[in-house]
Amino acid sequence: MDADQNPSQAGTSTLVDIAAAQDPRAVTRALREQPLFRVGEDFCAITRRADIERALRDPALFSSGAEAVNLGNVRPLIPLQIDPPKHVKYRRVLDPLFAPRQMAALEPEIAGLVNRLIDDFARTGSCDLHTQFAVPLPCTVFLTLIGLPLEDLDVLLELKDGIIRPPGETLAEQEPVRAETAQRIYRYFEDVIAKRRQAPSDDLLARIMNAEVDGAKLTDEEILDICFLFIIAGLDTVTDSLDCFFAYLAQQPEHRRQLVKDESVIPSAVEELLRWESPVPAVARVATADTEIGGCPVRAGEQVMLLLGSANTDDSAVPGAHEVDLQRNPNAHLAFGGGVHRCLGSHLARQELRVALREFHRRIPDYELAPGTVLEYTPGLRSLHTLPLVFQPELEG
Repeated sequence: MDADQNPSQAGTSTLVDIAAAQDPRAVTRALREQPLFRVGEDFCAITRRADIERALRDPALFSSGAEAVNLGNVRPLIPLQIDPPKHVKYRRVLDPLFAPRQMAALEPEIAGLVNRLIDDFARTGSCDLHTQFAVPLPCTVFLTLIGLPLEDLDVLLELKDGIIRPPGETLAEQEPVRAETAQRIYRYFEDVIAKRRQAPSDDLLARIMNAEVDGAKLTDEEILDICFLFIIAGLDTVTDSLDCFFAYLAQQPEHRRQLVKDESVIPSAVEELLRWESPVPAVARVATADTEIGGCPVRAGEQVMLLLGSANTDDSAVPGAHEVDLQRNPNAHLAFGGGVHRCLGSHLARQELRVALREFHRRIPDYELAPGTVLEYTPGLRSLHTLPLVFQPELEG
């Protein structure tokens, strides 16, 4: 199915518009009318959950290698763009650093930060949730965890956006920005690593620098390739999720009251809102051999997008897919991907989201969008540039 031949695609001209759509569920519902959605000669997207799960479980056929997506990097990002068997070796090093027990230990620190951020606006009766909460919370947690100076945050956010959201309407316009930004990222971390060699520290970056793969320590290039990915993911995806969660809850008071009334609902609510919003709506792969999806041919070397947001609301595979049930159980969503490349930082993301929802709703249980607000979601990854909320000011004392 070609994009210019599908009148039911809810107004989209490119797949990147799914993230920016006011209702991405309506867009993906239309796309699922066919198992494969094709844009141009060498780019297609898989739309249905069963097919997406098959592709996630088969990295030999649907590779996550550097050919899948160009982010300006000159070497594969580790571990995202490394397929098995070498991928497994890197995950053995990195997975323990982000294990559930390790992330659970961060809860008091995260709760303290959440409340300090809320202190800055709780008595004013309004805030820009994006700039005052959704950005600084996960960014501060991540920079502290990895051991980077908080005063570098603005620079790192600029670098992250230069990769994820570069200016330009077309890939041809964006590629030079990505390439130049990537070189700046490499230079930044080359300097960081050189300083760490002279003055060792005790943080996540130090543990990565001391890690071994097959009995040998990681090279500086390997460390750079890990850090490049960390900055892109660690400074964006939780922000995206917080934007989506609070925008939804600001417009759905019955669900917001459900969280306030019973905090035990929050863990399942996080999973359901991840499923419903799918802040990372798609992941990229490249076909390594000719194959087919639902009878539609996919050629070797073709870029393939796996529409996670579509899989998460596929009513042929998810009972009640188009209803939000904050107590849904089980909830086997694909918001963190699946297979060997399942998101490395999923346990950290869950911890931050759970604590954020709990602490925020303890102090500000009732809020809504500021009058006149029109939400404008970003393309690529589903986020907001601004999220103005209004609420009853918190009383002194």
